[in-house]
Amino acid sequence: MADDAPADRASLSSRQLPEMTLSTASNPLTAPIPPPANLSSTQRAEYRFQVKGNVIITGGAGTLALEAARALLEHGASGLALWDLNPDQSSAAMSALHKSFPDRRIIAEAVDVRDETSIASAVASATTVLGPISTLCCFAGVVGCTPALSMAPSEWRRTHDINLTGTFICAQAVARHMVEQGTGGSIVLTASISAHHTNFPQPQAAYNSSKTALLSLCRSLAAEWARYGIRVNTLSPGYMDTVLNEGEGLERARDMWNARNPMGRMGDPWELTGPLVMLCSNAGRYVNGADIIVDGGAMVF
Repeated sequence: MADDAPADRASLSSRQLPEMTLSTASNPLTAPIPPPANLSSTQRAEYRFQVKGNVIITGGAGTLALEAARALLEHGASGLALWDLNPDQSSAAMSALHKSFPDRRIIAEAVDVRDETSIASAVASATTVLGPISTLCCFAGVVGCTPALSMAPSEWRRTHDINLTGTFICAQAVARHMVEQGTGGSIVLTASISAHHTNFPQPQAAYNSSKTALLSLCRSLAAEWARYGIRVNTLSPGYMDTVLNEGEGLERARDMWNARNPMGRMGDPWELTGPLVMLCSNAGRYVNGADIIVDGGAMVF
């Protein structure tokens, strides 16, 4: 190893860095798409928040993901693929979606976001059944509240493998598809207020750091992929009123969270869908590399 060191240093001094290519004003993939001139005021309003094409949602059996799925279908998504480790747990919700949107194609598939082979297969399956994918929403994630001094490295790795690496693998696979089809699209990653502020009272260093890293990943991908017409943004939800935050054992924590929030409560999952639809629709055409905090104002303190 010692003999190789001088050669390694020499190669470093002579290397050339790869350079990203940004888009240009003449690129049709990033050009503005204003509404047609002959639309009525109502039609212009509908056009502004219209979601086109097919959508993939990871963590698709979760409350936030299912609420997002309904919202995107309501705003015009033509097809939907829900990915989850255990999609059967959302069978009732899937039936409700099929009943509400009988003219749309809605599928569910068992997918481990940590497995690139599984992801590649799921993308191919979704495109075969639905057609080209225009939107990816990454909701898959795990959280643990283990004090850092007693946290096993395996828990740290698992949290980052799912929340960060899994999100990247999904984004990369879908982006490759978007580049191949040449139409661009929107990718939304789910960060958290945990990326902006240390949570209290629960210790969750692994979760917090994985979500903070997503903010940086978003900005990097937004810069690299804009030339392909792919916009990448993040949503940072605050504490949401889901099953994860229910139970008597969390009552003390909920009281603290609400006491520190200017609005005095947790968010309803429905309240996350407005910003999401904006990012996935015509309204978000010029929003790229951004993070939208949806927390009732908790981060103002």
